[in-house]
Amino acid sequence: MDSFVYLLFLFQKCVFKNGGVIISDVLINEQIRFKEVRVLGESGEQLGVMPIKEAQKLSDDAGVDLILIAPKAEPPVCRIMDYGKFKYEQTRRDKEAKKKQKVTEVKEVRLSPNIDKNDLNTKVNMAKKFITHGDKVKVTLRFKGRELAHVNTSKSILDEFAEMLSDVAVVEKPAKFEGRSMIMFLTEKR
Repeated sequence: MDSFVYLLFLFQKCVFKNGGVIISDVLINEQIRFKEVRVLGESGEQLGVMPIKEAQKLSDDAGVDLILIAPKAEPPVCRIMDYGKFKYEQTRRDKEAKKKQKVTEVKEVRLSPNIDKNDLNTKVNMAKKFITHGDKVKVTLRFKGRELAHVNTSKSILDEFAEMLSDVAVVEKPAKFEGRSMIMFLTEKR
């Protein structure tokens, strides 16, 4: 019978999403199993350290939930507030944090060893546009067939490319030979 009660307890904590089971990380009310907890009121004021029974009674009197917000603190910290409001605030905070994140993409510009000046200028302008948008640029100099015999003379193309972008970009990773291509990374100048 004891294992059945435990399974029922776990089932109450579970949230079903896309066929999988995700166990909730927030403990509320009777799920909290500590002897003593530090309690915060509804408006965030400290009510002090007290036994869990007393904290549960305070939350019941207020008609809201007792939520464990810092289980690793000494003593663990609980807050008296509505669980629905807590979840709403938590999702809103997560959305704000996600909105403020800047995802940098890596854009690639491909060159060949026998590229002409005008083509190189076009590629430089394209890379400049990527860099000013906040993306990193991967410059790839690809070799085919007999072009592999002139690898050491072709490094000057990548150096010239980096020099033409020196006003907006810096070389993050210098030119390095990998397979049949030479790769260099450029990032925005700070």
